[in-house]
Amino acid sequence: MTSPLTIDKNWGIETIVSELRVLRDQALANRHRQDRPPKMPSRKALQSIMEGLSAVLFPNRLGSGELSDDGVDYFVGHSLDVALRALYEQLRRECRFHAEQQALFDIDCGHQAAAITRQFAAQLPAIRALLDSDLVAAYEGDPAATGLDEVLVCYPGLTAIIYHRIAHALHRLGASLVARMIAQIAHSLTGIDIHPGAVIGARFFIDHGTGVVIGETAVIGEHVRLYQAVTLGAKRFPKVADGSLLKGNARHPIVEDDVVIYAGATLLGRITIGKGSSIGGNVWLTHSVAPGSAVTQSQVNNEPQTYKPPLNGLSAQLQ
Repeated sequence: MTSPLTIDKNWGIETIVSELRVLRDQALANRHRQDRPPKMPSRKALQSIMEGLSAVLFPNRLGSGELSDDGVDYFVGHSLDVALRALYEQLRRECRFHAEQQALFDIDCGHQAAAITRQFAAQLPAIRALLDSDLVAAYEGDPAATGLDEVLVCYPGLTAIIYHRIAHALHRLGASLVARMIAQIAHSLTGIDIHPGAVIGARFFIDHGTGVVIGETAVIGEHVRLYQAVTLGAKRFPKVADGSLLKGNARHPIVEDDVVIYAGATLLGRITIGKGSSIGGNVWLTHSVAPGSAVTQSQVNNEPQTYKPPLNGLSAQLQ
């Protein structure tokens, strides 16, 4: 039997640190940043901010469990101040990061971050109102739900949509990196991947949720329900002249009001799912369907249909 005294516990740390430094310096040099390694927003800080903002929106359920009626407003005010100050710093970091990438060193990132923080904060009551509609949709859409409080604290779909509503507001204000990081925090927590650019109407419900993917340019109407493993994705990725992928083009589905999409369905491309339709489980769909359609695996043939949404339809209303 080997004696503990004879075990070599020299892990070679100095050599490993030296080799990692060389690789790190090479990576920075390749990006012309050897003397100025960029400071990105902190994922750890954003996770704390999101916990604070969630508590601000729902103080009695996601905040302190010991709040009195008289103390709720104080708790909300104090928590909001802490969260917004921390958010301001992460937004300032994002601004500096983008400025360094573009060699724009005269940008006043402090004022820019403060303006975004102020505009974002003003949207919080509207975000809370949207989330209330999502809560009701989840309760009414799941016979297993015993109450709104259970939905709020137990359902991963509700957690994902809280994070998305906040991330989407920041995305629209220009804080794309912070918004994307918040989306990935939600993805880690819930298994639900929603790009912050996706437009989602009121009364949205994701049941179970694991494996749901919603792409950047997806547009979802009101009172839509998705089940686990649903994908609203892109069909193809066009390239520009230099061979790189075309960025920002509309490539994800439009889902109109009152649609249900069952588990495992995959919807690809800029197609439109008409109002009141039902898309069955495990369906692979790459063409639009008219309002009121009921699509099952046996009916899908991937031949384009004639349905075209009106010009003043859902995408115009929500964008």
